[in-house]
Amino acid sequence: MKKFILSFLVVSLVAGGFWLFRGDKENEMSIDTTIVTRGDLVKAVSATGTLEAVNTVNVGTQVSGTIKKVHVDYNSRVRKGQLIAEIDPDLLEANVRKARADVLAAKANVQEAQATVNDAKRTRDRTRELLERDLISKSEYDSAQTGYETAIARLSAARANLAQVEADLKYKEITLGYTKITSPIEGVVIDRAVDEGQTVNASQSAPTLFTIAEDLTQMQVEADIDEADIGQIRIGQEVDFTVDAYPDASFEGKVEEVRLAPSTSENVVTYTVIVNVENPDLMLMPGMTANVSVISEKRENILKVSSAALRFTPDPGLLDLPEGSADAAPFRGRKSGSGAISSLWVVRDGKFEKIPVKTGVSDGMYTEVSGDIRENSEVVTGVSGSSSSSGGNPFGFGRRR
Repeated sequence: MKKFILSFLVVSLVAGGFWLFRGDKENEMSIDTTIVTRGDLVKAVSATGTLEAVNTVNVGTQVSGTIKKVHVDYNSRVRKGQLIAEIDPDLLEANVRKARADVLAAKANVQEAQATVNDAKRTRDRTRELLERDLISKSEYDSAQTGYETAIARLSAARANLAQVEADLKYKEITLGYTKITSPIEGVVIDRAVDEGQTVNASQSAPTLFTIAEDLTQMQVEADIDEADIGQIRIGQEVDFTVDAYPDASFEGKVEEVRLAPSTSENVVTYTVIVNVENPDLMLMPGMTANVSVISEKRENILKVSSAALRFTPDPGLLDLPEGSADAAPFRGRKSGSGAISSLWVVRDGKFEKIPVKTGVSDGMYTEVSGDIRENSEVVTGVSGSSSSSGGNPFGFGRRR
């Protein structure tokens, strides 16, 4: 019986010591720290966009008809003025021949009207001589004069009709010329929408037959920048971007234009930013999605620290300061943004010590700092453990980086 009681006491003491030790470990507070480093810092605006050729032309037709011949295909390189397709010209050629015949008939009418004018003029002149000799009445002379003036009017009408049919002939000759479709620019055919034998109708609008990109060695990204970030975008800024086709490759460009026309989708306002891109190897293709980073600010060889260190403020209980004291008040808030005065915290001689610093550029993870802070300084980013809120002494325990 005594042995049983003794064993029970030993087990109870061991269990109590274990739980006591565990409770102490739970109450232990750890200090998380980071190091102030020196290096480069880039602030960028991220967005998505679409790669497009700098100049893309949709080639259509102004006449209706059947496609007689197609001379180019996808990816064909074309020169300015090169014949790329033909529309069957038979019907339009017949119209031209008819218009030429109308011109010949109108010219004959002009000649006939001119002959009538000449005859009417001679008749008038004879009647004038007879009137001067009192051989005819005044009414006969007036009739001859009227005939002459009528003949002149008919000549003018014949000449006007000739001009009209000549204009009609010119129009039909130009229309016939539209059956030969040529390239308006030098470039590459990136889309072909017709085949030989297909009928196209241009009565209401010009259908698109080909799409030609002028120069694929020079491209542009049309990026949609959110209104919250558009104020950071300036013409000439450097741009880095990637495309899904080459996940390990990075491409560069420069901001060429910031378009003022906004676009609203689901209450989100964006602005289109044009980025010029060099594409000498033709790796980039129209329509690719680009993941864009516009470099708004860049700093080299500066001191930077984790942004978490600037957000950290120790509890006033850990500083042995009254909650409402003037010394404790500044720890509850500070200004943010580039050029603002902020604070970093270090541990010296077993106490938290505040170091005022001036902040600069931030990329979200790291922030530029300057002031009474040195490279490789160890600053506090956070305090963990139950003692952080109980006012217990956090020092003398291990730290975590």
